[in-house]
Amino acid sequence: MSVQTDVRAADPAIADAIRASEVRFTGFGKTFGTGEAAHTVLADVDFAAAPGEIISILGASGCGKSTLLRAAGGLGPATAGTVTIDGTPVTGIDGRAAVAFQEPRLLPWRTVRRNIELGLPRGTPKAAARDAVDELLELTGMSTKGELRPKQISGGMAQRVSLARALARNPGVLLLDEPFGALDALTRIKMQDLLLDIHRQRPATVLLVTHDVDEALQLSDRIVVLGRRPSEDDGPSTITSIVPVPGQRPRDRADSGLGHLRAELLAHLGVDTHAAAGARSASD
Repeated sequence: MSVQTDVRAADPAIADAIRASEVRFTGFGKTFGTGEAAHTVLADVDFAAAPGEIISILGASGCGKSTLLRAAGGLGPATAGTVTIDGTPVTGIDGRAAVAFQEPRLLPWRTVRRNIELGLPRGTPKAAARDAVDELLELTGMSTKGELRPKQISGGMAQRVSLARALARNPGVLLLDEPFGALDALTRIKMQDLLLDIHRQRPATVLLVTHDVDEALQLSDRIVVLGRRPSEDDGPSTITSIVPVPGQRPRDRADSGLGHLRAELLAHLGVDTHAAAGARSASD
């Protein structure tokens, strides 16, 4: 599989330190509760993210997107099948993966710099920690904000800090759970571009949970669509489609060539694009 990663743009020392990892789900399932109270959310999930690939996980609310993501980080073990990183099972919180959530979850009493420090591997020498945080502040456009506290920065800036904290351990896998979902439209677009800039310089494997079809098309190599099988209205979710996204990143947001994919993805989500009605109106 060809993965769109420009490692040449990365700092050589960083590129050498970062080893993007394969993430593989094999027969993955997740059930909450036991006995009569058992509720199976996901079943028979099979796919692999190649090292350095960006995969978006798309689906309706409640279909298990975040559950799948958390399993890759060891925050919720499989009840069926396996999750592996580079062939090794994920059985608990895994240092090879880092997570950024929709809420930045910054500690209000710590400065931006000291919030980022929380992501560094335990035992990092003081001088190395300072240099690493300086680099992450620069990478995320926050180099002049290091001594501010969370209440002194905007929501978009707080999300940049959250990303920097996740990147501090040089993860092979970056797990993003709707990281831009709470931002306004313009800030969201800027954060999408920032993520692609970061990925060029630190080419980890990225799994991104989103509800936004356009965001998935802009960022992804492939899009994994979760949903219920047509014959099982009340059954668990599984993969209903895996959609490759053509073209090189960054993509032109005005590219009409992606319109058919947008319509296809919306159809998978049960959304009527009203294309037929629009065509009739144009011909009247």
